[in-house]
Amino acid sequence: MAKKPKVEFVARDKRLEFQGLDAIDTDVLETFAYQYPGRDIEITTTTDEFTSVCPFSGLPDFGTVTITYIPDKVCVELRSLKYYLLSYRNVGVFYEHLANRMLEDLVRILSPKWIEVECEMTVRGGLQTTIRAQFVGQQSKRRGAK
Repeated sequence: MAKKPKVEFVARDKRLEFQGLDAIDTDVLETFAYQYPGRDIEITTTTDEFTSVCPFSGLPDFGTVTITYIPDKVCVELRSLKYYLLSYRNVGVFYEHLANRMLEDLVRILSPKWIEVECEMTVRGGLQTTIRAQFVGQQSKRRGAK
């Protein structure tokens, strides 16, 4: 397996290194068949163990990630989701972009009827930030769907 390139950032007199977005391991995500395709259910998975790296300061970012979705044909396998989220640990990404990146990756493997990704980041500089991104599939009867 080829080594992932690192993005380097120089802050003051310290050299901080972290990985780029290509280090996010989408290949680890696995699914299994949803056996009740005619019955809509809402699946919510939450972890408060999320961490990534701020590409501006090089400091770690911590937060709670909540993924809520209505499956169509498949569900995400939780062990694989955990490994996927862990792959962000040393990745330099603005947390304002996290929810959109996760949403894109999950929509690609799940093709859900509806999905929302919420990243509630810990307070930094006295500011609390929560990011939400949503996808509404064509067949969805969920929040704001037409």
